[in-house]
Amino acid sequence: MGTITMKKYHGLGNDYLVLDPNKNDLALQTRNIEMVCRRNFGVGADGLLYGPMMEDGKIKVRIFNPDGSEAEKSGNGVRIFAKYLLDEGYIKPGKFSLNTIAGDVEIEFVEEDGSSMRVNMGKPVYAGKEMAVAGMQGEVVNAHLRFHDNDYNTTCLSVGNPNCVIMMEEVTPQQAKALGPYVEGAAYFPNRINMQLCKVIDRQNIAIEIYERGAGYTLASGTGACAAAAAAKRMGLVGERVTVHMPGGDLLIELEKNGDIYMTGTVGTVGTFVLADNFFT
Repeated sequence: MGTITMKKYHGLGNDYLVLDPNKNDLALQTRNIEMVCRRNFGVGADGLLYGPMMEDGKIKVRIFNPDGSEAEKSGNGVRIFAKYLLDEGYIKPGKFSLNTIAGDVEIEFVEEDGSSMRVNMGKPVYAGKEMAVAGMQGEVVNAHLRFHDNDYNTTCLSVGNPNCVIMMEEVTPQQAKALGPYVEGAAYFPNRINMQLCKVIDRQNIAIEIYERGAGYTLASGTGACAAAAAAKRMGLVGERVTVHMPGGDLLIELEKNGDIYMTGTVGTVGTFVLADNFFT
């Protein structure tokens, strides 16, 4: 195994490592992902982005959680990967399409250096259609689901990955950390789920706290912000432009009349990391 080099970025404190198979010779294994994402012992990250690969003329990225499981989509992840592609000369400023397991996302750079971009995250799919919730019939919108011996007003939807949005009068990191494991692993969700605790501030602003499957508590989530805004809009609580406030920062979410969700946000560069020769031994 030769030298392994990775670049690290963050989207509002939600940090990812980029492992480029065109520049590194490393067999992608669950153990390797866990090791490098592990804080204190590895580089540390909320996930790993593997790519780019070219398939059928499309630029493809694979997205992994720090426990090694593969995610369908990540809002912060696709912004980060777009920034990497620009930094490394794979693409030029403007618009382009990026392929994930959940399908294509359309990305437009707001700033030519890639520090800010607008992403079409597609249309939400509510539970009862393509996304099943065990024991529930039809859509799960503002429904009562029981977690850890308490009932919560819950909306379940997919924005490329599954999300459980719980409406609350107040949201705190402590609440998310305490409730998150019970929601992620609940029997309702055989494949686990991401959780957002959501407080509606007014018709243009919401605040969320996030607990992600395979990652735990995170400071920000692009798909989580999209899911929470879409759920609040579906319930008639917000308008078509919503600023989602998270511990790591804010994202602007635009909910189009045709159902498309647009996300605008920033990316920060952390640096380049060269792993020790014996790191994976």
